[in-house]
Amino acid sequence: MRLLIIGSMDGQIGAASKIAIDRGAKVSHTPDILSALTLLRSGKGAELLMIDAILDIENLCKSLEEERISAPVVAYGIGTNTEAAVKAIKAGAKEYIPLPPESDLIAAVLEAVCEESHTLIYTDSSMKKMIQLTDQIAPSDASILITGESGTGKEVLARYIHRKSSRKDKAFISLNCAAIPENLLESELFGHEKGSFTGAITRRIGKFEEANGGTLLLDEISELHPRLQAKLLRAIQEREIDRVGGNKPIKIDIRLLATSNRNLEEEVKKGTFREDLLFRLNVLNLKLPSLRERPGDLKILAEHFIEKYSKINNLKTKPLTLEALEGMKSYKWPGNVRELENTMHRAVLLGKKEEIGTESVIQQDGSPLGLNTTINNVHSTKMSEINLKEEQEGNNLVGRTVAQVEKDLILDTLNHCLGNRTHAAKILGISIRTLRNKLKQYNDDGLEVETSNSSFRAA
Repeated sequence: MRLLIIGSMDGQIGAASKIAIDRGAKVSHTPDILSALTLLRSGKGAELLMIDAILDIENLCKSLEEERISAPVVAYGIGTNTEAAVKAIKAGAKEYIPLPPESDLIAAVLEAVCEESHTLIYTDSSMKKMIQLTDQIAPSDASILITGESGTGKEVLARYIHRKSSRKDKAFISLNCAAIPENLLESELFGHEKGSFTGAITRRIGKFEEANGGTLLLDEISELHPRLQAKLLRAIQEREIDRVGGNKPIKIDIRLLATSNRNLEEEVKKGTFREDLLFRLNVLNLKLPSLRERPGDLKILAEHFIEKYSKINNLKTKPLTLEALEGMKSYKWPGNVRELENTMHRAVLLGKKEEIGTESVIQQDGSPLGLNTTINNVHSTKMSEINLKEEQEGNNLVGRTVAQVEKDLILDTLNHCLGNRTHAAKILGISIRTLRNKLKQYNDDGLEVETSNSSFRAA
């Protein structure tokens, strides 16, 4: 992940930078907003911007929007300054990080932006066969379509392919097509010329040019607007692009990888995805098995995540009990490896014994894994009532709705994290955006929700 720090690098932000580097981030620095924008326009992009809270955050966010640059902004400042935090978030920052930095908080922020780790861990025969095929085709320059359910690790596999390719020493650029509004996506992909639209005060390099000579990953390509699908098809066929507002084709040399958790053949039948683009992308197809289809990897993955989050939180690494592991084996894991990672993170933080048992290995609503409940999984749009006799702590849940239990879990976790939304969202296994929306809903319902020590309330 690429991190750009805007402001002074003196003192404690330097420590935060070192923590980020230790977590695998590539850190750049500019002293002010103007030089940061110049850097972003030049093609030296960033997945996350950290800016000193004393600078004009509102101006930065406005400039990013006007120039169609998509990158989340996080503010930082000395100490838990409630006033500064509120001001920064009202100005457009997604989060506020107090200094001196906490390693687990920095890690949580980085992982909230770049959710996937970049390590392939497997022993199951289904994964071994898939990796053997991957190793065979990775050295080529052929386009590859990586498919699989959400949370299976498609971006992880894409990075693995890049590392095994002849382009491994060149750039690996990733763009999530589902995370960027359509009106910004064209500029993100292809760049733009000065004056091409209101706010385009100078030329900007897009992801295709950033990735020139290396690999470009288009994550969740099924979400790409049909108009941009046509432009992407031309770029693949002709090996050239046109910046927005440009009249001169630009030659590119990239290896294109794409991911999708949808069946693109079905999307073609529906008319939402171009058949000719699918043919161009699908030179080779790698389908990642779900966690249910690779049961031999459950234990080794769980132990990996336990070790990872024990280290991050400066805790002793504890073994899983056999009872907990059996409960995990009976669970369907609809969120796949990502859900397993979040579950193990919660277990590490909640575990109070010498071993991690069933009382700590729980779903995000607080219910134990593997029980036959009427709870729909995280991807369900409609939640039903639960019918559990009691929580691990002895609280009776009969007659309570999932929404009620969910609210209590969210508020208790937020209180445990002293109001820090980033850390709370990571423990809960949900995005910061989802948490923010939940808190807004509770406020709209008349409940005053505190989100920072004693006075910082949800927006």
